[in-house]
Amino acid sequence: MRRYSPSDPAPAPAAAAAVTAAATAAPRSDWATTLKLLRYLWQYRWRVSLALSFMVGAKLCNVGVPMLLKSLVDKLAIKPGSAESLLVVPLGLLLAYGGLRLMTSLFTEARELVFAKATEGTSRSISLQVFRHLHDLSLRFHLERQTGGMTRDIERGTRAVQSLISYSLYSIVPTLIEVALVLGLLAVKFDVWFAGITVVALAVYITFTVSVTEWRTKFRKQLNELDTVAHSKALDSLLNYETVKYFNNEDFEARRYDDSLERLRRAQLKSQSTLSMLNSGQQLIIGLALVVMLWRATQGVVTGRMTLGDLVMVNAFMIQLYIPLNFLGVIYREIKQSLTDLDKMFRLLEREREVADAPGAFDLAVNDATVRFEGVNFGYDPARKILFDVSFEIPGGKKLAIVGPSGSGKSTLARLLYRFYDVDQGRILIDGQDIRAVTQGSLRRAIGIVPQDTVLFNDTVAYNIAYGRPGATQAEVEAAARAAHIHDFIASTPKGYETMVGERGLKLSGGEKQRVAIARTLLKNPPILIFDEATSALDSSNERAIQAELESVAQNKTVLVIAHRLSTIVDAHEILVMEKGHVIERGRHAELLAREGTYARMWRLQQSGAGAAQEPAVPDGALNPA
Repeated sequence: MRRYSPSDPAPAPAAAAAVTAAATAAPRSDWATTLKLLRYLWQYRWRVSLALSFMVGAKLCNVGVPMLLKSLVDKLAIKPGSAESLLVVPLGLLLAYGGLRLMTSLFTEARELVFAKATEGTSRSISLQVFRHLHDLSLRFHLERQTGGMTRDIERGTRAVQSLISYSLYSIVPTLIEVALVLGLLAVKFDVWFAGITVVALAVYITFTVSVTEWRTKFRKQLNELDTVAHSKALDSLLNYETVKYFNNEDFEARRYDDSLERLRRAQLKSQSTLSMLNSGQQLIIGLALVVMLWRATQGVVTGRMTLGDLVMVNAFMIQLYIPLNFLGVIYREIKQSLTDLDKMFRLLEREREVADAPGAFDLAVNDATVRFEGVNFGYDPARKILFDVSFEIPGGKKLAIVGPSGSGKSTLARLLYRFYDVDQGRILIDGQDIRAVTQGSLRRAIGIVPQDTVLFNDTVAYNIAYGRPGATQAEVEAAARAAHIHDFIASTPKGYETMVGERGLKLSGGEKQRVAIARTLLKNPPILIFDEATSALDSSNERAIQAELESVAQNKTVLVIAHRLSTIVDAHEILVMEKGHVIERGRHAELLAREGTYARMWRLQQSGAGAAQEPAVPDGALNPA
């Protein structure tokens, strides 16, 4: 995606989304995904090298075990009465056998201990990067995503990192090393036929396994997609628990979820039946190869070319080779699935940020915090504009109010000021600095908002208030709660400030949540404040009390008020009346009343009590993004 300089018009959102989708839809090979993972592992290259050396040591010891067994069996073929040989020579071989077994285990444990930091560290690095990147993505992405499916993809991707490293380092590479050592010993110590039979068996086994597993991959992908769909539906239903109850739709939700589970069950049965076919074919190939190898070794013993110990060694070698190969189908399938899961997570990382800091962006320098909108045009969808040539200025330390019917673009102005989206045309300035030229972090540190729809973390009341300024003391948290008129309520609960608020704050009433949001913003204490229907969920008495506190806190701050109740903004420095994205009136309260226009009609309606119902809690344009 082309990056835009502060002076350029921002790309149309739908077009930007299309470019992003096109970029992320390009197919990528498993090898490319593996290389991407190896870049993260590179920082642990010395640990990887040490772990590989331990692994080679373990395999050398493991290959030495059958050779010791051969010597042990051959030494036991002694003449009757040779008591000295029976007591001394085999005892030494037995001790050596035990020592090799012990060394194999020690090398294996050392490998796992050394490599654990690399595995866990890589997994942590990728997970943290994805988490940070998701927070950097635009509001549009988060309005469009399915939380359940996305969290499932991230969970699988994190597991895939560990699985890929584990299977490659602990299964595939050790098996390849052991196969090379065994083939070399068989070819050198006996005749080339033993190595030839082993190579042919391995080739047939691997070809069959890879072919069937590739064929089965589509069933696994379908299984995972259906699992994601079922998980998303269950999570969506539980998040909307109250709505389900309001409409008595428990049975409907259960049927919907059961339909997903039934499709998932059928996919699981298909996957299991093809897995059984794969396992049966593998066992057939292994069985035939073992029969041919043992027949060849037995013939060698009969003709005197081989000893009984040689027969035991060949058998032990075959068992050591085919036990790990027996899991090759499972390992290959898991590696393929892990690569698919990891690729999904990497694609999340590759999602372009619709709103990104410009190259060379600097921190916002706030002096008197004057905010200016100049000729702003904006639409979530190019086919449907929300704002048309909106211009206004909020002088530093003054309050500007915006009123108008729902859908007129009031809350959109707050989103643009926060730079959740970039304007299509025009610009927004703070103290003369275009907000597209400054870092988003410094911009948002300078702004505080009490939103119309308050969402809290599933944590304590204290945590949610302190979220306005992490690291704030308990005394500062309580002072903010008092200013928001919620301290007495918190103190009256059994656990006080340690009371859990529940998922999205559902344990609190709408008014209590809004007061927590007000306390959180008061604690942040930024130079620019946005009140988006900040007291809409409060009763009249609490509204008047908190309004007085907000007025006190807003002293010497630049304030943007999005209001429905006109009585709360009569003291504003300027009032804008918006309708369908246009500013149709502007001025002070008395001036607007004197004009006998839209504002005067709204005022008379509210004063007479015959006004329309409160605006819904959905912010302007929340359902508009394409």
